Amino acid sequence: MSAVPPHSPPKPDEAKSVIDMSKMNEGQRAALQVTEAARESHDDLSFVAQLFMGNWSPKKLHPVTEVDADEKARADRFLADLAAFLRAHVDADAIDRTGEIPDAVLTGLARLGAYGIKIPQRYGGLGFSQTTYGRACQLIASHCVNTFAHLSIHQSVGVPQPLMLFGTEEQKQKFLPRVAAGEISAFALTEGGVGSDPARMKTTATPTEDGEAFLLNGEKLWCSNGTRAGLAIVAAQTPPKLVDGQPRTQITTFVVEASAPGVEVVHRSQFMGHRAIYNGVLRFTNVRVPRAAIVGGEGRGLKVALTTLNAGRLSIPASSIGVAKRSLQIAREWGRTRIQWGVSIGEHAAVAEKIRRIAAHTFAMEAMLVATSRIVDRDKHADIRLEAAICKMWATEKAWAALDDLMQIRGGRGYETVESLRARGETPYPVERMMRDARVTTIFEGSSEILRLFIMREALDPHLKIAGIALNTERPWRERLASAVRAAGFYAWWYPKQWLPIGGAAPADMHPRLAAHFSDVAALSRRLARTLFHQMVKFGPKLEKRQVLLGRLADIGADLFAIAATCAYAQKLLGEGEAEAKVLVLVDDFVAQTHVRIRQNFAGIAHNADQHGYELTQQVLAGEHTWVERGIL
Repeated sequence: MSAVPPHSPPKPDEAKSVIDMSKMNEGQRAALQVTEAARESHDDLSFVAQLFMGNWSPKKLHPVTEVDADEKARADRFLADLAAFLRAHVDADAIDRTGEIPDAVLTGLARLGAYGIKIPQRYGGLGFSQTTYGRACQLIASHCVNTFAHLSIHQSVGVPQPLMLFGTEEQKQKFLPRVAAGEISAFALTEGGVGSDPARMKTTATPTEDGEAFLLNGEKLWCSNGTRAGLAIVAAQTPPKLVDGQPRTQITTFVVEASAPGVEVVHRSQFMGHRAIYNGVLRFTNVRVPRAAIVGGEGRGLKVALTTLNAGRLSIPASSIGVAKRSLQIAREWGRTRIQWGVSIGEHAAVAEKIRRIAAHTFAMEAMLVATSRIVDRDKHADIRLEAAICKMWATEKAWAALDDLMQIRGGRGYETVESLRARGETPYPVERMMRDARVTTIFEGSSEILRLFIMREALDPHLKIAGIALNTERPWRERLASAVRAAGFYAWWYPKQWLPIGGAAPADMHPRLAAHFSDVAALSRRLARTLFHQMVKFGPKLEKRQVLLGRLADIGADLFAIAATCAYAQKLLGEGEAEAKVLVLVDDFVAQTHVRIRQNFAGIAHNADQHGYELTQQVLAGEHTWVERGIL
């Protein structure tokens, strides 16, 4: 069901100018204009977008299908060869210790085709689906996160993904065979003063006098794979264009040859974990880039970057699943063999609670990723903005929690390095290394905080299209009045529906216990939708400032998606012959844990200390509580 009734669809121009920017400063306005102009627009709301509107659309998620038989056979062979190669040739501890992935490993990975897993076969790649790519990322990350990061950056956000989405046929023929064969590619977006605020980008691309090329100047920070890349996707400001009589910042992306004159690797960055990641500072000084190297069209660079991140974002939860599964394996083995007070530590309730959490959340992480990946495989243009953001946010946070639980279960041995454990003759479980490597996953490619705001911006989009004009003081009063009338008509129909227990049936082929959980999601989605509406009415345009409150709403939506995906994935497993008792007990336990979080978040919307805490923070920043810092150097 559409969020907007058929009789009153938002007009195209209304959908583009619905946010009131009258009280923003120039910097805020510019940042918002650039970002909003780059947003994707979809009329057909995704499963999660419908959840936030209180609409029930199970067919968008269920059934979770398998890849076709031909790919399955090829994929299984590739993954078996990849696993054998990792075991025999990739020493994860040595790579972590030296900060280098040996050339022999890179050559072997290229020979396997691991640099072109999703690149179509006609361009020299393996031509696998998003689902198979996720399986590969999970496998690699479970063994060596450095190797995973290298390969994932190359093809998830490096040259392959944006070219497959936005490249011309000429660009694909020129560059894709090179990167599929193992020529390393990089991604350069972030700058020293620019994180999630692209309007402040300083790197420029100035057209040459003949108009055939651009001169690229600037410096990029944390350019992933940048210190070893042959090719890079680089975002830069091109000359502004007039929009409604005002200059509008234009961001354009280019494929840049690393060997081009003027490209310089200034610094290789070093990190707590991911010690072999080839990440650094790149400087561009009058680098001549031909116009034919523009990806996606002039001025559409931020859209290219954001869309690429949406699609490429799924590799991060895939790696988190690999880490969580490895954590579960270690917790199971140690929890069974370590004896304290006459019994294995896994029999002590405090430890059992941690192992239970790891197991249930690992299963749900996989369910969410597989369900989302299959949506992509069915339609590469499908709207997965919310699903991908939730998969990334949810999986990275739950994988970190799993590692935190595992560290506690292992005790001092978890904190000890593999070299020290091995020297003492103990099983060298790499918990310390895994923890260092995993910490950054809640930060890069969209921090958890940014993703929660992104999720809520997308969740609010249908409401903004319906009522945004009415609330926008910059629009003429006649437009605002007409918008208000249309909005009143919509909400008179929509709001009462959010209180009615209708339209929440589970698919007929779903196991009764799974169907019960699945239907609960529909009921809770209506509560989520009306709660979000109540907050919109209460705070109006100021709702955007209530970031902690919005975070709770985002977490409820994420948990509802997790339950729905888990049920749909569990049904797939049952259909493939997985033991019913084993699957259902895991689903039941996961749902029980999740309902506790959902209840807490709903309660926190009405009863919290958010404003008090915010005011205290401003006092701290103003230096009013430096007395608390006494006694340190």
